[in-house]
Amino acid sequence: MSECDCSTHETVELMPFEGALELLLSHARRVEQSEVVALSDGLGRVLAEAVSSGVTMPPWDNSAMDGYAVNRADLGPEHMSLPVSQRIPAGVQGAPLAAGTAARIFTGAPIPENADTVVIQEQCELHGERVVIKQLPPVGANIRRAGEDTREGEEVLGPGIRLEPQQLGLLASVGVAWLRVYRRLKVAIFSSGDELIMPGRPLAPGQIYNSNVFTLAGLLEQIGCEVVDLGIVKDTYQATCDALRSAAEHSDLIMTSGGVSVGEEDHIKPAVETLGHLDLWKIAIRPGKPLAFGHIGKVPFIGTPGNPVSLFVTYCLFARPFILRMQGVTGSLAPRAVTAKINCDWTRPDKRREFARARMELDEQGEAWVSIFPSRSSGVLNSLAWANGLAVLPEGRLLSRGDVVRFLPFSELLR
Repeated sequence: MSECDCSTHETVELMPFEGALELLLSHARRVEQSEVVALSDGLGRVLAEAVSSGVTMPPWDNSAMDGYAVNRADLGPEHMSLPVSQRIPAGVQGAPLAAGTAARIFTGAPIPENADTVVIQEQCELHGERVVIKQLPPVGANIRRAGEDTREGEEVLGPGIRLEPQQLGLLASVGVAWLRVYRRLKVAIFSSGDELIMPGRPLAPGQIYNSNVFTLAGLLEQIGCEVVDLGIVKDTYQATCDALRSAAEHSDLIMTSGGVSVGEEDHIKPAVETLGHLDLWKIAIRPGKPLAFGHIGKVPFIGTPGNPVSLFVTYCLFARPFILRMQGVTGSLAPRAVTAKINCDWTRPDKRREFARARMELDEQGEAWVSIFPSRSSGVLNSLAWANGLAVLPEGRLLSRGDVVRFLPFSELLR
């Protein structure tokens, strides 16, 4: 289905971006069921309960650097050379430090009893069996104290956190092997359009390959959804109703591409209104104006435009935060924007807020500049492969080269 991005002949008042997002999030209901998974399977999953440490970390004072463990009282301006009495590698508990001696020690090794300071090896010289300290360190230097990371019984991560590699590492460090997480969200998807065929077959006149299913499924899988692909649905009202009924029976969320505009072959809107209801239809953004949101029974429905760029943009701005909230993610879902200077004059402002495909790069001085893809067409899919984010262009505002704009990196919109 085609999507008209023109601004003329509006018969429905367009909802502002902020209002549309707030409306969607107000309807996001977290899945209640949870499951236990191994830590190795936790990447991208959302914690369903708090996790506490089973150990104190570090469990003992240890050396932060390779060097020599000493008792600082044994050193002074006139006494900077000590005999080396022992060698303590990581994983070995050394003997108590004999008075007036130093212990060769390595990163992570336990600090021996009677030692209170580590002198890094760059500040030492070894002469036979004695070490010469070239620079006096303060007491306690280069020692990681027991419990400075976490203590036994302390909460390390709370519920509603979507696990990233660094958090898996933290959990492993405190001995956690199993996690209770919310189950994966099941999302049913289908594409609407008689002109669509799957790649691998020759194109007949009037046909195009269905790229949207790969884009949408990839976006959903990337944030941990279980995707149920119902395929390509014929451009008839009955086929659309049948597909929506089936999707509602087998999913937590229904997402479609195409068929949400107002043409004679656009059946999504009337079908949803027959089987359920629509809460949102048109949004004051470009691209992606005809985004539909509603419910089939209790199952939420998001209908994205058929043009591939519009699908991508509306997913990033609306579907992704909605899905993350349904997955159980708490806290702010707003992507972190950066600012950069626009690398052209923008002389064609729209009445709607524009999320332009853009590429941000640093110049030789380290200053960030944003280039806008030359075509505004929401059917030009290679623009998304070229871009590394979206430039936010305010409604009705002319821009000159060097003006500052907000930029949403894809790294903030896709994970």
